[in-house]
Amino acid sequence: MFRLPVTVLPETFDADHRYPVDLHMHSTASDGALSPGDLVALCASRGLSFMALTDHDTMDGVDEAATAAERAGLCLLAGCELSTRWQGIGIHVVALMPGGVQGPLVEGLLHQRKARIQRAEIIAERLEKLGLEDALAKARLQAGSDRPLGRPDFARALVADGLVPDWASAFKRYLGSGKKGDVKAQWPDIKEAVGWVVDAGGVAVIAHPLLYGLTRRKRGLLMDDFRAAGGQAVELVSGHQNMDATRDLARQLDERGLFASLGSDFHFPGSHAAPGSMSDIPRTAARPIWRHPRLLHMQEAPAGLLGAAG
Repeated sequence: MFRLPVTVLPETFDADHRYPVDLHMHSTASDGALSPGDLVALCASRGLSFMALTDHDTMDGVDEAATAAERAGLCLLAGCELSTRWQGIGIHVVALMPGGVQGPLVEGLLHQRKARIQRAEIIAERLEKLGLEDALAKARLQAGSDRPLGRPDFARALVADGLVPDWASAFKRYLGSGKKGDVKAQWPDIKEAVGWVVDAGGVAVIAHPLLYGLTRRKRGLLMDDFRAAGGQAVELVSGHQNMDATRDLARQLDERGLFASLGSDFHFPGSHAAPGSMSDIPRTAARPIWRHPRLLHMQEAPAGLLGAAG
């Protein structure tokens, strides 16, 4: 059985080290630009040893990624990024699933798929009134597959139709927060979504906690409710962020006994993020996510898809 090159993942974070780990990335199974196989190849070329595929509300790309990971000599952790609500705010929860999709997460992902389809239909109706004819079909053409559509697909359709000059303008004018195309789907409460993950043998992680515009106090309340629901970890580093903010976030994790995860949130080449590219991790007592009991076997795992602990 092919095994990974020996890579020591420390028991605590040391600011002098870089880690060959990226546990938040996207492929064409949701709104990423690379196929799951091509994403794995890019991760391998960048020197990663451990990666997670965490497409939005789906695990459809995991099988392809698993085959590529075994061939490339990487350990792949199956996952997804769940859309949820907390106190009326959209919060994303990364589900890291060493046992794959199973249990209540199966039904949960079906619910998410239906919510995304319904939301896309409403977005299309609104954009048609604003001048994008056949909006659903044009967004589908941009997606290039039958996966549920997201706002980025409509943004590309707006650009292709000449209604805006670029993707950023599409969000600024039509799809961003508070705009006509910003449709609030019926996402589950964060407590329910965390239950899907934990009861299915996974580890629930708050994604990019510094991007929700929360005050420090409110971010702490989010973490408290998340932990009370069974949540176990938070992304201490998501791509590139201010080091002082990261240190403060680390203190909040440590105070609550939450594990610290890390990921680039990679979507497409040429963006500010690349697989394994993220800010430095400060010295902190917050434990690395690979020290979670459900992920302790990750370091000794063979290349390919990480299975559940025996």
